[in-house]
Amino acid sequence: MSKAPDPSEIDVLAPNFKRRLSGVTATVVRLVPLQAQTIPIASIAPALPAHVPQISTPALLTMSRRGPSGARVWHARRNTEMLAGLVLKHLLRKRLKLLFTSASQRRHTGYSKWLIGQMDRLIATSRRTAEYLDRPADVVLHGIDIDAFQPPPDRAVHQRALGLAEGPVIGCFGRIRAQKGTDLFVDTMLSCLKDRPGTAIILGRATGKHQDFERDLRARVAQAGMDTRIRFLGEVGVDQIAPYYQALDLFIAPQRWEGFGLTPLEAMACGVPVIATRVGAFDELVRDGETGALIPADDLSSMIAATRALLDDLPSREAMGQAARAHIARDFSLEREAEALIAIYREMLCQ
Repeated sequence: MSKAPDPSEIDVLAPNFKRRLSGVTATVVRLVPLQAQTIPIASIAPALPAHVPQISTPALLTMSRRGPSGARVWHARRNTEMLAGLVLKHLLRKRLKLLFTSASQRRHTGYSKWLIGQMDRLIATSRRTAEYLDRPADVVLHGIDIDAFQPPPDRAVHQRALGLAEGPVIGCFGRIRAQKGTDLFVDTMLSCLKDRPGTAIILGRATGKHQDFERDLRARVAQAGMDTRIRFLGEVGVDQIAPYYQALDLFIAPQRWEGFGLTPLEAMACGVPVIATRVGAFDELVRDGETGALIPADDLSSMIAATRALLDDLPSREAMGQAARAHIARDFSLEREAEALIAIYREMLCQ
């Protein structure tokens, strides 16, 4: 366990108020330790791995009003975190510069618009996301730790180590719900795997009202007699997911709607070609025909056709996987994202 940072020395606070695994949580877990090598930063969170620099809520409330540079930057990524920043600044009189990163690609509610209007500066995670903001925003695309996410020395050996059968392994990772298109993935696998070898793995879980959705998917798979070939593996932690990407021959991101979507980056960093719908930032991440394929959202026939084409063309899969890894290493390293954010923090601290 890393030593807790001294709150009086912190310049940047990166709250993460959600316990459940999410793309935002994954971003904080990967970015903050890297950023801490360059700038004094800490998270405030109910549940994060011990290696992430973090301070407790009591320490946040009792820390000095001024930071070592005068004001501190409060980097929020959710409504609750924006609200907390406003409370700290205006009720507890902490000297804070408020920064918000938006990944949403839909019209904001009146409440969200009001919160966003109180921020000192905005970041959008894609050009499309920036179009939904009523104010100018810096565009900073997410990056990936290309050392943690990299192709395995021998993918077949890696697959066997995870207990996966021989043949192509196709993955779909993320929360299980209609918005994420998990049903489209299942239907695609039911169609594509009935007449060719391969195993499909679904990594993630359904929560609350989406649990009936998952039960229905499992029942459809079982009824088709495919439950040994289309496998629901549950959810794993942020720091345990890379080996599952390394086992894949093909990744499918079937979302009907998405804010940004880290999973295609993680897959491509592991040398895996990606079929993705044209939602979120996917068309800014995946190079159609080079690192995978882009298809319309909620279009099952297009997903089946793209999947069949790649499953039946090993040379193209391998070439796309190599191009995908090179693309991510060149344009989407975590270091690039960290440096862009630190530059913004420093500008705000000097204002």
